[in-house]
Amino acid sequence: MGERSRKKGFCGWFLVLLVAAVIAIAVMITLKKRSQNSEPELGPVPGPPGQVQKKYGDALKIAMQFFDVQKSGKLVDNKISWRGDSALKDGIEAKLDLSKGMYDAGDHIKFGFPLAFTATVLSWAILEYGDQMKTVDQLGPAQDSLKWITDYLIEAHPSENVLYIQVGDPETDHGCWERPEAMTEKRPLIQVNTSSPGTDVAAETAAAMASASLVFKSSDSTYSSTLLKHAKQLFTFADKHRGSYSESIREVQTYYNSTGYGDELLWAASWLYHATGDKSYFEYVTGENGNDFAEFGSPSWFSWDNKLAGTQVLLSRVSFFGEKDTSNSASLNKYRNTAEAVICGLLPKSPSATKSRTDNGLIWVSEWNALQHPVASAFLAVLYSDYMLTSRTAKLSCSGESYGPSDIRKFAISQVDYVLGDNPLKMSYLVGYGDKYPEYVHHRGASIPEDATTSCKTGWKWLESTDPNPNVAVGGVVGGPFLNETYVDSRNNSMQGEPTTYNSAVMVGLLSGLITTSSVVQSFT
Repeated sequence: MGERSRKKGFCGWFLVLLVAAVIAIAVMITLKKRSQNSEPELGPVPGPPGQVQKKYGDALKIAMQFFDVQKSGKLVDNKISWRGDSALKDGIEAKLDLSKGMYDAGDHIKFGFPLAFTATVLSWAILEYGDQMKTVDQLGPAQDSLKWITDYLIEAHPSENVLYIQVGDPETDHGCWERPEAMTEKRPLIQVNTSSPGTDVAAETAAAMASASLVFKSSDSTYSSTLLKHAKQLFTFADKHRGSYSESIREVQTYYNSTGYGDELLWAASWLYHATGDKSYFEYVTGENGNDFAEFGSPSWFSWDNKLAGTQVLLSRVSFFGEKDTSNSASLNKYRNTAEAVICGLLPKSPSATKSRTDNGLIWVSEWNALQHPVASAFLAVLYSDYMLTSRTAKLSCSGESYGPSDIRKFAISQVDYVLGDNPLKMSYLVGYGDKYPEYVHHRGASIPEDATTSCKTGWKWLESTDPNPNVAVGGVVGGPFLNETYVDSRNNSMQGEPTTYNSAVMVGLLSGLITTSSVVQSFT
């Protein structure tokens, strides 16, 4: 009888403890959920550039070097030992000096459309994060690389309605495997003009010139004024003589086919508004052209072809920091709302999160040059995060869920860390960074020994060589992994293994924004 009583008492206490434990766990889960769904806290506004994040500072120093790898022309203060002068006669048939500029990727064509985009993004990075670049001695190199491109773009615009948009024939160039220093083939020129319009490429070049004019405004006012003059002329040309360069010049469709020109018109006008303060450019983007081209409410991917997401973030800057008569514009709010939709789509826990990502969280949109989209998206994310922090905007709402600047920055960090080696292959996709990175990059100059004597046809053995590249295409951001997160390190694999200048531009912008925890400047001027 006593034994049974003790057993009953033990069972009773056991049940009490079990119920208490269940209640405690439920309370903990509820508190955790409340914590996760609580309003995001807004930290203090960072002051001048603080402590440097060494990893990102080191990566920026490497990424910046790819622009030197890609330079054409008479090299000044050449920092890449295996590069030399090349394409010195580019433009001679038109009595122009088009020797500067940069080769697009692993070949030796100067494609004006992506090159101008490279310049615009690089300008944007300098304007927002020049102070951060300066902490690791990279502001000067960034400005030098930008000017190497804009010097070329100025020469490529010899009159108001003429813009040279390509140097070299891709079919001829791709029929050769040689160092750029050894080129002897003819390098024909392609132009857009009033009879063969190219609104997209002309407007992108206007954006490059306008943004760069801001970069050089304090250091070289004469050069800045020259850039702005060209930007205004090119925008007028692009807007007045509308037409896609891909339709005017069919042969360009194979490589950098443009899917439309409305985004470039808005992008260029936005940069011209920042560069001039002229309200007519603001009215351009917030009026009928905005309704026609902005695709309000429809998030898109920022790239060399589509500038809408970049335009939305750039105009959000006006909403955050602009004068009241502009920042309260209803149309401007549409740009900001769409920018927030872009950001909400990037955040992995957002109700509207895109499903376009790998199992390990990398944004993944296209198997060709897969890394362009995650790096460009992360650049926009870190910008938007800093706009919020600087303006004391605590949150954005994604379908009822609130996220703060730190959540957005965390996403950006996840993307860049993946590129730098935090991925299933434990490999850096930034060439030259870390202990493991692609060794068979699809790049003519990197694949051929500096002292080799080759011609157009005799250099193919270096493409087929089983040895790693004798030269490192340092700073190149290769195409990147497939959706299943595999990567084939083969020189013949241009889909995954070819670096581009525009990949480097968005990478430089992203890294510059992460070097320190510092707010953006509120005015470009």
